[in-house]
Amino acid sequence: MSNNGERLPVQPALAIFVGLPGAGKSTFYENYLAKTHQLVSKDRLRNARHRDQRQLELVRLALAAGRDVVVDNTNPSLADREALIALGKALQATIVAYFFPPDIPASLARNSQRQGKACVPVVAIMAKAKILQPPTLLEGFDAVFTVQTLERGQFSIDTGLGVTDHALPQATRDTVAPVP
Repeated sequence: MSNNGERLPVQPALAIFVGLPGAGKSTFYENYLAKTHQLVSKDRLRNARHRDQRQLELVRLALAAGRDVVVDNTNPSLADREALIALGKALQATIVAYFFPPDIPASLARNSQRQGKACVPVVAIMAKAKILQPPTLLEGFDAVFTVQTLERGQFSIDTGLGVTDHALPQATRDTVAPVP
């Protein structure tokens, strides 16, 4: 609330996942953010022409409508994240990276449990591992959270503040909101 009692507008949040195929990104979304964030994923745009442009358009529409958004892709390099961050900044969104550090054996094991098109070739996991660059605040993120995938769909989230909180995504905006 402002000093005169008016509600201040809430900035939408743009969450960008960064991690290997099979890192647990989609499970993390389903467990923690599905109720509060719209999902945008290139996996759901397999037949779309110009997938990168279509993804940006879907993110733009959601943020412009004031909805929180998750981009659930590998987003391994700075170049992969650059347009998303620029769009989020242009729409005054709070931009948060959720980094899933590489654990190749665990990613391969989870991937082997997938069915059909969800199962990616081993070479795809290895190729992403070679180009994976951890996200940083210098890229334009308002916060970078490190997510460790534990057993049975559980996760540990490090805010970078030395705090681990299994329920943090529900309070993402409060955690990264600027102090008045």
